[in-house]
Amino acid sequence: MLQQFYLWKWLASGIILGSLFPICFGQYEDDWQYEDCKLARGGPPATIVAIDEESRNGTILVDNLLIKGTAGGPNPTIELTLKDNVDYWVMLDPVKQMLFLNSTGRVLDRDPPMNIHSIVVKVQCVNKKVGTVIYHEVRILVRDRNDNSPTFKHESYYAAVNELTPVGTTIFTGFAGDNGATDIDDGPNGQIEYAIQYNPEDPTSNDTFEIPLMLTGDVVLRKRLNYEVKTQYFVIIQANDRAQNLNERRTTTTTLTVDILDGDDLGPMFLPCVIVPNTRDCRPITYKAAIPELHTPEELNPIVVTPPIEAVDQDRNIQPPSDRPGILYSILVGTPEDYPRFFHMHPRTAELSLLEPVNRDFYQKFDLVIKAEQDNGHPLPAFASLHIEILDVNNQSPYFTMPSYQGYILESAPVGSTISDSVNLTSPLRIVVLDKDVEDVPPDGVPTKDPELFLYLNDYASVFTVTPTGITRYLTLLQPVDREEQQTYIFTITAFDGVQESEPVFVNIRIMDANDNTPTFPEVSYDVFVYTDMSPGDSVIQLTAFDADEGSNGEISYEILIGDKGDFIINKTTGLITIAPGVQLIVGRTYALTVQAADNAPPAERRHSICTVYIEVLPPNNQSPPRFPQMMYNLEVSEAMRVGAVLLNLQATDREGDPITYAIEKGDPQRVFNLSETTGILTLGKALDRESTDRYILIVTATDGRPDGTSTATVNVVVSDVNDNAPMFDPYLPRNVSVVEEEANAFVCQVTATDPDAGINGQVYYSLGNFNNLFRITSNGSIYTKVKLNREVRDYYELVVVATDGAVHPRHSTLTLAIRVLDIDDNSPVFTNSTYTVVVEENLPAGTTFLRVEATDADLGANVSYRIRSPEVKHLFALHPFTGVLSLLRSLDYESFPDQEATITFLVEAFDIYGTMPPGIATVTVIVKDMNDYPPVFSKRIYKGIVAPDAAKGTPITTVYAEDADPPGLPASRVRYRVDDVQSPYPATIFDVEEDSGTVITRVNLNEEPTTIFKLVVIAFDDGEPVMSSSAVVKILVLHPGEIPRFTQEEYRPPPVSELATRGTTVGVISAAAINQSIVYSIVSGNEEDHFGINNITGVIYVNAPLDYETKTSYVLRVQADSLEVVLANLRVPSKSNTAKVYIEIQDENDHPPVFQKKFYIGGVSEDARMFTSVLRVKATDKDTGNYSAMAYRLIIPPIKDEKEGFVVETYTGLIKTAMLFHNMRRFYFKFQVIATDDYGKGLSGKADVLVSVVNQLDMQVIVSNVPPTLVEKKIEDLTEILDRYVQEQIPGAKVVVESIGARRHGDAFSLEDYSKCDLTVYAIDPQTNRAIDRNELFKFLDGKLLDINKDFQPYYGEGGRILEIRTPQAVTSIKKRGETLGYTEGALLALAFIIILCCIPAVLVVLVSYRQRQAECTKTARLQAAEAMMAAAKPAAPAAAPVAAPPAPPPPPPPPGAHLYEEVGDSATWSFCWQLVICMRTCAIWRTLTRRGYASEQEQLLRPSLLKPEELSMESGIDPGQEYGQDYYSYEHGYEMPQYGSRRRLLPPAEEYGEVVAEAEEGIEEEEEKAKKVREPSEEQEVVVIIEKPPAAEPTYTTWKRARIFPMIFKKVRRLADRRGIIDLEGEEWQRRLEEEDKDYLKLTLEPEEASESTVESEEESSSDYTEYTETESEFSESETTEESESETPSEEVESSTPESESESTESEGEKARKNIFLARRRPVVEEEVQAKKKVPREEPEELKGEEEHPEGEESELAPMEESTDLEAQEITEEGSVESASVERGVESEEESESTSTSESLSGGPWGFQVPEQDTSRDANQMKPPGADSEGYNTAL
Repeated sequence: MLQQFYLWKWLASGIILGSLFPICFGQYEDDWQYEDCKLARGGPPATIVAIDEESRNGTILVDNLLIKGTAGGPNPTIELTLKDNVDYWVMLDPVKQMLFLNSTGRVLDRDPPMNIHSIVVKVQCVNKKVGTVIYHEVRILVRDRNDNSPTFKHESYYAAVNELTPVGTTIFTGFAGDNGATDIDDGPNGQIEYAIQYNPEDPTSNDTFEIPLMLTGDVVLRKRLNYEVKTQYFVIIQANDRAQNLNERRTTTTTLTVDILDGDDLGPMFLPCVIVPNTRDCRPITYKAAIPELHTPEELNPIVVTPPIEAVDQDRNIQPPSDRPGILYSILVGTPEDYPRFFHMHPRTAELSLLEPVNRDFYQKFDLVIKAEQDNGHPLPAFASLHIEILDVNNQSPYFTMPSYQGYILESAPVGSTISDSVNLTSPLRIVVLDKDVEDVPPDGVPTKDPELFLYLNDYASVFTVTPTGITRYLTLLQPVDREEQQTYIFTITAFDGVQESEPVFVNIRIMDANDNTPTFPEVSYDVFVYTDMSPGDSVIQLTAFDADEGSNGEISYEILIGDKGDFIINKTTGLITIAPGVQLIVGRTYALTVQAADNAPPAERRHSICTVYIEVLPPNNQSPPRFPQMMYNLEVSEAMRVGAVLLNLQATDREGDPITYAIEKGDPQRVFNLSETTGILTLGKALDRESTDRYILIVTATDGRPDGTSTATVNVVVSDVNDNAPMFDPYLPRNVSVVEEEANAFVCQVTATDPDAGINGQVYYSLGNFNNLFRITSNGSIYTKVKLNREVRDYYELVVVATDGAVHPRHSTLTLAIRVLDIDDNSPVFTNSTYTVVVEENLPAGTTFLRVEATDADLGANVSYRIRSPEVKHLFALHPFTGVLSLLRSLDYESFPDQEATITFLVEAFDIYGTMPPGIATVTVIVKDMNDYPPVFSKRIYKGIVAPDAAKGTPITTVYAEDADPPGLPASRVRYRVDDVQSPYPATIFDVEEDSGTVITRVNLNEEPTTIFKLVVIAFDDGEPVMSSSAVVKILVLHPGEIPRFTQEEYRPPPVSELATRGTTVGVISAAAINQSIVYSIVSGNEEDHFGINNITGVIYVNAPLDYETKTSYVLRVQADSLEVVLANLRVPSKSNTAKVYIEIQDENDHPPVFQKKFYIGGVSEDARMFTSVLRVKATDKDTGNYSAMAYRLIIPPIKDEKEGFVVETYTGLIKTAMLFHNMRRFYFKFQVIATDDYGKGLSGKADVLVSVVNQLDMQVIVSNVPPTLVEKKIEDLTEILDRYVQEQIPGAKVVVESIGARRHGDAFSLEDYSKCDLTVYAIDPQTNRAIDRNELFKFLDGKLLDINKDFQPYYGEGGRILEIRTPQAVTSIKKRGETLGYTEGALLALAFIIILCCIPAVLVVLVSYRQRQAECTKTARLQAAEAMMAAAKPAAPAAAPVAAPPAPPPPPPPPGAHLYEEVGDSATWSFCWQLVICMRTCAIWRTLTRRGYASEQEQLLRPSLLKPEELSMESGIDPGQEYGQDYYSYEHGYEMPQYGSRRRLLPPAEEYGEVVAEAEEGIEEEEEKAKKVREPSEEQEVVVIIEKPPAAEPTYTTWKRARIFPMIFKKVRRLADRRGIIDLEGEEWQRRLEEEDKDYLKLTLEPEEASESTVESEEESSSDYTEYTETESEFSESETTEESESETPSEEVESSTPESESESTESEGEKARKNIFLARRRPVVEEEVQAKKKVPREEPEELKGEEEHPEGEESELAPMEESTDLEAQEITEEGSVESASVERGVESEEESESTSTSESLSGGPWGFQVPEQDTSRDANQMKPPGADSEGYNTAL
């Protein structure tokens, strides 16, 4: 039931809907046509889209407007058009309902000046069905792109900060408002942020300042400033926009210049200041002063201090200057502590003054510490030391350091010798004399100052002298001395300092003995008798010689020289002659003994003499008396000998042995001596006194009791003296004497003294004990004056005379003489002052006394009188003749004198009324003193001034002026000013006046009420006597602030001004405003040089004088604006508001060209330098800045090689590098110019010359130093300059170039390295020759000055651093060693070669014999094979007329096995031997040719292009002109110079002479002649091909063939050609005619019967340039390997080696035919078309060739390095000793080329141009040799 209900329900609903549908559909049919032009979308009616600015043209704005209807097609329903399309920015596609951007030729820019933010257009839609129109608005929003960078309003900004500004202070707010950076972009793209960038030119700026608030850009101080360290910062401030994409943000920068102002943060410093390295502190300074003792302050003040004491504030630039503090000086402490008693220092001037005299006995020096501090209480004082030396006055006598001196000198010493202080004469006698006035030396101290004393010798001044200067003096000899005459010299020396005299000191000079005396005998001969009964040893005679010398020089040795006959001997010491032992005397014999006496001096100095002793032998005497040993005894006894001393033993001998009795017979009456009766001993019985008896001659007897048994001897006793008596003066000598003054060498008196002692002990020497500088005494005691005495100085002397004996320890006595000096009239009166200066006031009355002069006369009884000497002043002054009083005769007037200083100078004189001496003169200067006649007078009584109410301290208001009528320049005319604080007490506290200028200024910062008037009384006063003054009133009006102009800005920063700006160029405009006031502008400071001017009405600042950026980069002008009324009143009202600063930056311009540091640069490059090796660096500077000083360098260099430039330069560094290789170019040089252009190559230019020379190690030296190479590298520029200086001493302008710096190489082959030492490799370039200086010369220059160079290197090398040696480079040393070794090697090789030759001679003989035998067999076999070939060709075929392109006939099959020549003739062993012999000979020929050609690497030739003419550089020379030859520079001759830019010429071989001979068959000649247009010319890189063609028939030209010798094989070849052509049987003219018809290009050949082996070819044609001769070189190594001779397969070497007999055999059958005329074909050029045609001709190779082509590749590769081709050598044609060849090629042909060439030559008759019929080609091909075989059949691949 329920289901039915729902079914009916749905059915009813469907009926209702079905009834409504037709109704609705009918209505729709009526409204659908109105739907067109409506939007097919919902939402707002306007279409809004967005597009980026700067979008491309055609950018789709709306891809579909969604408007109903169709605008296109055959039945459009709507029509769309654009309305309000301003500037046509939009394009419409009505069909697709699309909108596009139309920006053709323009840019859609949202930013100014276009400011297109949006585009609004309307799309008009017309409904074509109903005609309705609907407008659709399209709004296009232009989105901003970040396409603009921020821009600053100013190019640069400026700020000034005091260095005392605290950290955290904002120091710059200049970016506020629109004064900073702006960005015309929109939104974040136009918002600005500020930041500080790192400045590489000022690295500390970004650390010193910061911008904490990036949006404001305020700069805050981050670190403390220090003016003394840095005075200016350049802060780079970056402004960037805030684009959301960080990568798209744009930035710009500006420079903030921050000037640091000096603040008071440092204390004073003393000058001069020497800075301690790496600090800012001064080294401690010590001031020094020296004052003499006991001088009054008036004499010394102010004390001169060296250097002058001065201190300055280290803060020297505090602004304004009025704030700079002053300096106060004081003495802080000092030693001794009571220094304040003596010294005072002025607190302001540091002037040092003495307060009271100083006594040097108590104070020798003062060491003070002085302090300098600021007067503002700054807590940082400075300290310095002051050393004051107290100088001694001459009140101390000189003194000797020793009481006496003992000296020694050899009597043989030459004049000028120095006296020694010891017997061994090793050191000189030093006499030291000091003066405490000069230096007070402690007892153990060492003197340092020369007292400059004069030393006098009181005696022997002609024998000795003393050195005149020095602390230590020395005695030297003036004349020779003789010890034998005088053994000692005793004298005194006195020192004199000009005032004081020292105590004399005794000097004893002992004369040392020299061997200058010869021993002498008393007699020349002696006669002696001896008896036969005398026994051996008995005395014969005692000989005595005397020598005056002492010591060993006086010791005598005796010797019998001759005549003793062995019977007598002599005692060497005593001279006693005795009978020799074992001698029996014989009666009647006589002897003549020659005895020599010699001293014991050294052998070289020894002296001697001789005497003769005659001895006669008598019979024995049995009654002989006793005999004394000596007949004479000499004895010297001192008088001091003690009593009882044994003096002598006088024992005698008696032959009979009887007892002997001794007695003194006579000579001793006083019984002084005792003689023992029994023993004969002589003793002293009483004391001796030489002064009473000085000699005793004792006669001593010896008796044996018999009457005749008595003998006597004489004893000579000499009493020697002892110095026991002092010299005694004559007691009757006068003690009081006198001498006249002013007379030198005046005799005073004579003294005498005696000494009873003997010898030197009794010699008396006189000397003076004092006044040695005034008196002298002679050796005889006479006393004279040494100088002129002056009684007025001293009239009495007590002269001490000393008498001394000459003993070693002398005795002396003294005598005092009283000497009175007698007066003479020798002095003029002397005024107490030589100059008198007195000040006399003007207007004094006449008669006024003002001065008293006084003079004294030193002579006795003088009467002095005075008078005025100058007559011109006698009317002004009067001088009393006895009192010396000066007085006025009339009043003086200061103003009457023309000079500024009124002075009167005249002379006065004093004279002795009774004297004869001239008068004394003095100068009197009278200074007339001005008495200040006039007071200062103001120019006005009342002055007016105007001041701003807020004027700062020190503001000038007005200037007062007063004049003084007193003469200018005097104190009375100097006017100064001050404020009268009594009459104007309050204004005096506010205003002040400058003392010297009279400028009224504010004393404090004003804060007064406007319109207030102050009255200030100013006093003008002078410095005259008395002081006079006057006063004036200054009325000061305080203006209203509104009446004072106010500048719109405190600072003006106009744009930078070009330094080239002309006069009148506007810089900027300043402006100020005031209420109802006309404003006048002026520049008040900063324009001292008047570079700028200002229009005082408009405020325009303009350029007034030329500017120069290089002189000054910026100016700070202070400008002031005043009202016109104030200016007209000649007043100024400076205030804070009416003054401003104008900062003017000068813009640099490019007005200076670059200037090179040198005009001429010298460098070098090594031969083995690589490409782009650095040569040298040039540097140019420019006074301009920025880009105008940025250089771009370039070179002007001619092409060097292959149109290339040899050098390049780095554009911005100036580093010149190589651009080519310099192998084998030693001693080349290159000159070029380097250009420097500023502004990176766009500005001005400068140039310099550059010289680069090519060197190698032959030109270099190695400087070895003991410092590491890193140190040398750092100091290399300084070291090179030092080396330059020493080299330039020898060669002006030379330049030392450094090749390398490295560790020291040492050891074997320099294989070890030492990095603690350095090898510096250098060479030098001579600008005169442009080449390197010879290595040996460079070594001489440097090694000769090595010590001086080391001294100059010392500051750079450091302590201990030096050059160890200068050595040869390693490479040169190695070559030398190798050359030395090579000599031994060559010798060994020659010996080895000689041995090998000896061993090989037998083998060679065997080979030759075997070779002869087998050669005959080979020749026979060759003839058989040739005959066989001729038989095969007996029936010749006619020439075919086939074209050239026709393929050749197929080759015949290969020969059967066993058909080989050597297999047919002999066995395999014989063939093997012949083949090996051929290979050996061919290899030798190849090697010989390669060696001659220069291909042997060990014998490479050196090419000298300048020694060969270009036309000589052909193949004849044995040198390949295309080959690059290396130069062995170790064997290079220095005298040879290569051309500057030259290189070896690569000569091209002529096309007509070298190359492959290419020919065609005879049938194709005419056809190819028509195609021949151009002969291909050879190039250096290609094979040279010579193409020979037949000359045209119309103009036949023939090449002259010279006479040549033809091998027999050629004759056979020509004959064979005739056989092939079928003319072998023709006779005479028919044969010749037949040949001429077939080919006209033949030479006539005539062979004589006897010339079977060689013929003569004579030319019948004229010379032609088209054909040339062939040379020997051209014939070698042709690569074409198929010739006519290959048919016989017989090597040409065998033919050449054959004997004449064999040659005759080979041609014997042809003898008769040789008489016939035979024509030889001539070569012709080949046209390119022929070559191309021949390449297209197909050919087939013989099977035997194909089989043999598969040879190993190694055989072919072995010939690959050969650079010259090898022609077919079928035969060699010899012409005058040379061999002519058909072709020469470069390089070895490939296998294919060789094959094609062989085929062509076979067709044309081979390279000789013999043209053969075509049908013979196959036959020729059958007999081709295997690949790799040359023209003689040898396999060249071996």
